[in-house]
Amino acid sequence: MSRPDSREAQVKRLLEGPYPAVPPDLAAGAAARGDRLLRRRRAVQRTGWVLLWAAVVAFVVWASLTGAWSTPSSEVSPPW
Repeated sequence: MSRPDSREAQVKRLLEGPYPAVPPDLAAGAAARGDRLLRRRRAVQRTGWVLLWAAVVAFVVWASLTGAWSTPSSEVSPPW
C-alpha cells in the first residue's frame, strides 16, 4: 500500500510547489484560436443550411415538373 501513498504525496508536492511560468500571450492566443474555430464552425453550419435548402428547392421543382405524386392513368395498365 505504500505505492499509492507515494503517488498521492507526489501529487500533493506538485500541487503545493512552485507553478511553472505561463507565457504572457497564452490567453490572447487561445482567444484568437477560439474565435477562428467559432467562425469556421458558423461558416460550415451556414454552408450546410444553404445546401439543405438548395436540395429541398431542387426536389420540389423536380417533383412539380415530373408530377411525382400524381397517380398514373388507367390506360397504362395492361388489357385484360
